Amino acid sequence: MLDIQTKTDIELFVNTFYNKVLTNKLLAPFFIHLDFEKHLPKMIHFWSFVLLDEPGYSTNVTDKHMNIPLKKEHFETWLTLFHETLDELFKGEKVESAKQHAAIIGWTIESKMKTSH
Repeated sequence: MLDIQTKTDIELFVNTFYNKVLTNKLLAPFFIHLDFEKHLPKMIHFWSFVLLDEPGYSTNVTDKHMNIPLKKEHFETWLTLFHETLDELFKGEKVESAKQHAAIIGWTIESKMKTSH
């Protein structure tokens, strides 16, 4: 298996990951209302920014999630699916970087939610 190298790789990952999220009973209710024609390109751009140094991403990821009633099991399930998807498709440094970034994002959102309630 190869590492994530291109935007096409990230598109494959993001599309595969969100297909899993949408079929997950715990997570699907948070995502089914999204307009995926708009959401997926944003996620592809975000991960391209993070993993491939693609310029121009400026949205605050944590702020976008602050009004969603997420619990610890939601974060854990999201992260498990994220890791599963990466491991099914790729192997390498970019994969490990993506996992680290996802863990930091989840921890940051969860921490901010605890302090805002």
